[in-house]
Amino acid sequence: MASPDTAEPQAVFRDDDGTLAVVLAGSWSADRAPRIESLAKEIAERVEKASRARFDLSAVVRLDTLGAYVLNRIKHQQEAAGSGVEIVSKRPEHGILLAEVGVHDHYASPADNQFRVVDVLVNIGEAVVRFGRDIVGGAMFLGEVVVGSAGVVFGPRKFRGPSLVNQIEMIAFNGAPIIMLISFLVGCIVAQQGIFQLQQFGATVFVVNLTGILILRELGVLLTSIMIAGRSGSAFTAEIGSMKMREEIDALRVMGLDPIEVLVVPRILALVISLPILTFISSMAGLTGAALVSWLYGNIGIDTFLARLQSVITWKHFAVGLIKAPFMAFVIGLIASIEGLAVKGSAESLGRQVTASVVKAIFMVIVVDGLFAIFFASIEF
Repeated sequence: MASPDTAEPQAVFRDDDGTLAVVLAGSWSADRAPRIESLAKEIAERVEKASRARFDLSAVVRLDTLGAYVLNRIKHQQEAAGSGVEIVSKRPEHGILLAEVGVHDHYASPADNQFRVVDVLVNIGEAVVRFGRDIVGGAMFLGEVVVGSAGVVFGPRKFRGPSLVNQIEMIAFNGAPIIMLISFLVGCIVAQQGIFQLQQFGATVFVVNLTGILILRELGVLLTSIMIAGRSGSAFTAEIGSMKMREEIDALRVMGLDPIEVLVVPRILALVISLPILTFISSMAGLTGAALVSWLYGNIGIDTFLARLQSVITWKHFAVGLIKAPFMAFVIGLIASIEGLAVKGSAESLGRQVTASVVKAIFMVIVVDGLFAIFFASIEF
């Protein structure tokens, strides 16, 4: 006598008051795939001739994912053709497996791709709700950061100085070369385009005004913030997210340590310290590139460029970029930490949150820059 696991799959057909009753037996598992496929074809042909059918799995001694998938496929195909198909079993594990396969079955009805105004409104509403939740979550996390910072201020022994120094080294020292290079190139491009346009009016010398004010007030801090959001912000999210995946953050809480004080506060403080320094370096590199191009393309000597720059630029232009930098750094650190702590237990979640961190940080940096531009214009600074 064959053991249950080696029993051949079988199907017995009978008419039950107008309903085609299909009694299945044997082992409906992957090792019996050829026999299962032949039975599936026969069952489908018979069900097509009946308006209603019922599959009874009570006598099936073994059912795995393959068998459940085949039965679920027959059910969906016949229901799409207009037949009613019911799958019953006295064994609860059969129902659980069929339900799981049904959720992931690619034969599920495709979504309606027709354009509807209601769908657009629904998507807009969902986006607004998500935005509101992000704002509320950000405000709550901001409160936690403030509390953690206060705890560090009133309990200096809790603060980890080596962590702060390490983060400053990674952000400022290691990030300075690439930021200098990009700012230098952007300064060259802005000066070149400015010279070509101003030559038409015989006002080439005003390229000094253009590049000086633009780089010191806007481009220096904006380029630096975007680079830091993509470089250090993504690193923060990945680091905190990896710790969240490995349950190291939970371990910190079990040890009586606050993850905000240990992980978030040093990183945000390092950003607030590093970004003004990098902004200054970026502005100087941009002005160097602008001076070089003005000398090569505009026949403006370096001494002339510096003299006119000194007469045009005031301390206000220099201060604007440095004032913006700490606020942008705080926003970048806040968003990076929020997204890092939002990571779930999968690598897919980590990648999604890192992407969201960079996109949101760059967007908010531009928003903050716009708000500062409006503010400084209103006070004529």
